[in-house]
Amino acid sequence: MAPYASDDNTTAGEVDEQRSGRRKAARYVVPVTVMGVAAATIGLVPALADSGDPDLPKITAQQLIEKIAKSDVEQLSGTVKISTDLGLPNLGGLESSLMSGAAGGGEDGSSADPTAKLTELASGTHTLRVAADGPEKQKLSLLENAAEYSLIHNGKDVWGYDSKSNEVYHGTVSQSAKDDRAQQPPALPKDFAEEALKAADDTTSVTVDGTAQVAGRDAYKLLIKPKQSGSTVGAITVAVDSETGLPLKFTLTPAGGGSAVVDAGFTQVSFAEPAASTFDFTPPKGAKVTEEKDAGENSGKDAGKGFGEGLGMDFGKGEAREHAPKSKEAPGKGPEGMKTIGEGWNSIAVFDTGGQGMPSGEGAGGDLGGFVDSLGDKVTGKFGSGTVFSTRLVNALMTDDGKVYVGMVTKDALVKAADAAK
Repeated sequence: MAPYASDDNTTAGEVDEQRSGRRKAARYVVPVTVMGVAAATIGLVPALADSGDPDLPKITAQQLIEKIAKSDVEQLSGTVKISTDLGLPNLGGLESSLMSGAAGGGEDGSSADPTAKLTELASGTHTLRVAADGPEKQKLSLLENAAEYSLIHNGKDVWGYDSKSNEVYHGTVSQSAKDDRAQQPPALPKDFAEEALKAADDTTSVTVDGTAQVAGRDAYKLLIKPKQSGSTVGAITVAVDSETGLPLKFTLTPAGGGSAVVDAGFTQVSFAEPAASTFDFTPPKGAKVTEEKDAGENSGKDAGKGFGEGLGMDFGKGEAREHAPKSKEAPGKGPEGMKTIGEGWNSIAVFDTGGQGMPSGEGAGGDLGGFVDSLGDKVTGKFGSGTVFSTRLVNALMTDDGKVYVGMVTKDALVKAADAAK
């Protein structure tokens, strides 16, 4: 362990002061969308293990945050491993179909459509090869068993290629899509790190927690933790490259213990300029090519926005994208009448479905009834009764009169909030 271990503690208010005037930072986010995490939106495999704690100059949390904001990486290539373990129920593959449908995929879509293909990153562990050369050229390859899926952005063209089905998806970058960057979910380490810092407020502890070595690079570890009890978030650790300020690894561990919920990091990385041929693509002979305009109203309609817009990625210098609202602000567009109660990590979104709550499995009867009941835990309180649906990070309470309480908080915190609303 490096001998310095900073004990400075920075609140989000101080973080905002340190970041003020520094919002113009070089933007780097690997083009990967993780559905449902944030959508949000990774402990990782041994390939990401530290190989020693380098002895680096002492740095404060404020200085390290500033270093992240000033990071100007535009060119790189490397390998990334990303793992998510939200603790979703096993529905025999049905959950994957539902997520694909929500992303715009379907029977009439292309298997190379990125908005459907990248939903696979929502669970399990995946290996990616990434490359970037400024805002106009990026490539991501998702490595699978005896197959590979590649997503290439070169100038105005965006190509998706699924080698397993020999299908190609082609779209173009939409100029107007640049206005949609605030709507995009987080991507890889830098994106996740910015999301975590922007969501922080005075209820957050931000400190430097020693050093590490990630992908052969010396890094500082930024530790972000809720000060309050009641959150399902235990801690967030960001490994920040000591030279470039680029986050190399992001890990979110739950308060309940166990493996990380989200862990994304480089196993190999180079900041040399990739070969220009890396971003060349020509559809293979005999491949089925689907043009974005031919894909149907919902299938892959964001693909043509390109990596920089539709897939949560913006290379090169410019204004840093605002991802998530502060905890005291309205949480963006949501169900009509939705409001937020609480603050910081204990924020809870509340809305009324106008319905009758979760149907009981008794009405379905038999195995189906048991399956319905197994999806959640029945709870009671001053508010009446309802059902809590849980993951390792996000919990939701649906009362029997149709009100919904959702947050990264414990089941008891949801029940307490529902009782207080009575």
